[in-house]
Amino acid sequence: MRKMAMEEFAVLKPQVRCLREEEQKVCVNNAFSCGLDARERKLVCVTGGNSNLGSHIVKALLARSYLVRVTIQNQGDYEDMKKLMRDEEINQLEGVVVAKMGSLDSLCEAFRGCHAIFHTSSFIDPHGISGYSEHMAFLEAEAARNVIEACGRAAYAKRCIFTSSLLAAIWTGDNENKIIDEFSWTNEEFCRENKLWLALGKTTAEMTCWRKSKEMKVNLVTVCPGLLMDASFPNAHNYVPYLKGGKVMLEHGHLAIEDARKAAKAHVYVYEAMDYGACGRYLCYGKVVRKMSEAIELENGLKIHGLLSGGRHEALDEEIHIMLSNAKLVRLIQGSQKLSCK
Repeated sequence: MRKMAMEEFAVLKPQVRCLREEEQKVCVNNAFSCGLDARERKLVCVTGGNSNLGSHIVKALLARSYLVRVTIQNQGDYEDMKKLMRDEEINQLEGVVVAKMGSLDSLCEAFRGCHAIFHTSSFIDPHGISGYSEHMAFLEAEAARNVIEACGRAAYAKRCIFTSSLLAAIWTGDNENKIIDEFSWTNEEFCRENKLWLALGKTTAEMTCWRKSKEMKVNLVTVCPGLLMDASFPNAHNYVPYLKGGKVMLEHGHLAIEDARKAAKAHVYVYEAMDYGACGRYLCYGKVVRKMSEAIELENGLKIHGLLSGGRHEALDEEIHIMLSNAKLVRLIQGSQKLSCK
């Protein structure tokens, strides 16, 4: 893959500092030196700290006393990150680094010495103005490949918890009336034919991760959340790419929602359970939209009228049969909670 020429900067807490090229290597190494004490406390890195989910994963990790390093893609993202986290939380971070998803070297520097990498998303648009295109789907897969390679090269335990999406499982392209679970995969050609670009991006990125993880001997698990909801992130434009084809999702019993805070905790549960054999994919959702009345309520809340219901108000209380299973994740979380209580 052709390397993209991009500048790399270290962001040293609590100020943002740009490093000149000649002093970059020394400052990065000083900022991210990782001794045995850090390893014992398990230094982990979260990509996309300025994203809704990324910020909640950071908070969940800090609450469990992990050393947390965060990556952002440019300096402007630091301001967005500060809107999502309190000052005391940002001051607890081991460090923040600008690491471009297209720069393998900068990702290796960011991941160096880490016990695990939480890769949340390659594209974050907190202002909800860019949408999601076919080209972005391609770039998402390329970025995922870089993340896994950098994890294999630089993370000392070579663990990656990758955020995929329920979209990577539900668009199978067939008409079989079967339950969607962790063994289900979205059909890429179906996504291209129907211009389901976010579903395509999440599917190709996750598949790329699984292939690359075998090559790099990275211990990979993936979490596939439904539509992530958060009252602190109200911009409706952020939900539109996920809900493309939402009417069909609703009709097939595949329209599922998860609270962003709970999804973040699920990522941490899965990571900790890797010590006890957690592996593979985990579908993550808390609620499945089962009635037209619930779909209309969701539309009204997001100000996307008609996207799910098509403007129809009949059969408001008729229940749609759920065709999803997150039993694997439920069992893992219940087992983790029992262990923590002992």
